Amino acid sequence: MAELAQVLRHVFPAEDPNALVDASTGDDAAVYLLDENRALVVTTDFFTPIVDDAYDFGQIAAANALSDIYAMGAKPLFALNLLAFPREHLDEGSMGKIIQGGAEKCREAGIPILGGHSIDDAEPKYGLVAIGEVDPKRMCTNDGARPGQQLVLTKAIGTGIIATAIKSGDADTQAIEAVTHSMATLNRGAGEAMMEVGIRTATDVTGFGLLGHLRQMLKASGVSASIDSEAVPLLPGALELAHTKSFPGGTLRNMADVKEDVFFPEGIPEARRLLLADAQTSGGLLMAVPPELLPELLVHLEDEAPVAAVIGEIEEGTPGRIQVT
Repeated sequence: MAELAQVLRHVFPAEDPNALVDASTGDDAAVYLLDENRALVVTTDFFTPIVDDAYDFGQIAAANALSDIYAMGAKPLFALNLLAFPREHLDEGSMGKIIQGGAEKCREAGIPILGGHSIDDAEPKYGLVAIGEVDPKRMCTNDGARPGQQLVLTKAIGTGIIATAIKSGDADTQAIEAVTHSMATLNRGAGEAMMEVGIRTATDVTGFGLLGHLRQMLKASGVSASIDSEAVPLLPGALELAHTKSFPGGTLRNMADVKEDVFFPEGIPEARRLLLADAQTSGGLLMAVPPELLPELLVHLEDEAPVAAVIGEIEEGTPGRIQVT
C-alpha cells in the first residue's frame, strides 16, 4: 500500500464538482454524478490466474471486479472484458474457457458484457471494467465509520495462502473447493442486504488484506478500531497452511505496511497474525454497522452471504490504529 501511495501522489485530485469519489480517498470505485438521483460507479480489476481451471479463473476474476460495485452500494449495469493472453496458445481452448467463465458470472449478476480489449502477452491476465449506478444519497463509502459501530465481515479469509498452496501443490481438495467457491461467489447478496438495512460505510477485502482495508477505512473516517482475531472466519485449511509459513509475497508486504498501526497482544500466533494481513482475491464486504441496525443486517445476511461475522468495533482514537484482541 505504501508503494502504491507513492505512485498515486502523482494523480491530481479531481476538480470536477460531479466527481463524488476519486482516487484521493482510496475508496473501492470512482463515482460520477449524473443528476441528483443518479451517479455512475466505475471500477476495473484484472490479474493473473489464481487457480488451475481456466473457467473457474474467469468466474473468480469477474466476481472480484464486480465486488467494488457492490461495496459502493451500487447496482452493476454492464461490463467490458480486459484480457491478456499468449497468441501461441490461442487454439488450446483456455482463453475461451476464461471468457466463458467471466460471461456466465456476469449473467449471474444480471448484466451483459458489451465488449472489451485484448493484447498478446506471455502471461495470461483477465478481468473487467465494471460500470454501475447508485443513488448518490444512498451510496456507501469508506469514510463514514463512527465510534460504537460494529464491524461485520461477509466472507472468510485465507484466499492468498491457499492460492499459493495450489501453485505449489500443497493444497488439498477440500481447501481448493472451498477457496474456489468463496472467490467465485458474488457479493451481490451482501451488497443488497447492506442497502436494504441502510448501511453507509463499507469496503471490500482484497489485495491489501483485512488489516490493510480496515486501516484504510479508519484513516478515511478519522477513527480507530479493535478486532477479535478469533472472531475472524477462516477458510478450511487456511490456518494449517499458515503454520507452514508459505505466505504469498503480497501478504508479507501487507503486514510490513501496517505494522506501525496494528497492535497485537502476546500469545497470538504468527500464523493467525499473518492471516489477518493475507492478500485476498474476491473477498467479502467489510461494513461499519450502527448497533441499532446490526440485528436486522445479520438476519438479511443469513441467506445472502457466505458468512456474517461480527469481528470488532469502531472506536475513538488515533486514525488508522487497530488493536487486535
